[in-house]
Amino acid sequence: MPGADTRASDSGAATIWTAMAVAALACVATFALWLGAAVTARHQAESAADLGALAAASHASEGPVRACERASWVADRMGVTLRTCRWQQLDALVEVESRGPAVAGLPRPSAHARAGPAAEPPRPAPAAPTGGLGGTPIRPLGAGG
Repeated sequence: MPGADTRASDSGAATIWTAMAVAALACVATFALWLGAAVTARHQAESAADLGALAAASHASEGPVRACERASWVADRMGVTLRTCRWQQLDALVEVESRGPAVAGLPRPSAHARAGPAAEPPRPAPAAPTGGLGGTPIRPLGAGG
């Protein structure tokens, strides 16, 4: 019977297709986890660089060596390595590198940040004249009278 031969030759085809689908899904899941780990490491490096630069800038009055020691302390607590800490005028420039192993031949995640004194804030505009408002004094709520 020709029908019997066809069924016998298709035996196990669904198992092979299912195994291939599971393998493909496993590859996609592995790639997603790898990508998530790389993004997380990059964000950690960026946060550590920002905090290290802020720490160095806040200790600038103690001298550049002491300020960079503070940046190194912050980087160590954040789980990254401080690569450089230098000064450009009054700004602290910090560069850090993640301690984890490089993934798939890519370089380790690194980041840099700059922090320094804030610029002088703009002066507020002069107050508007109150002559046209009726001259009624404003009292806080709950004041007697």
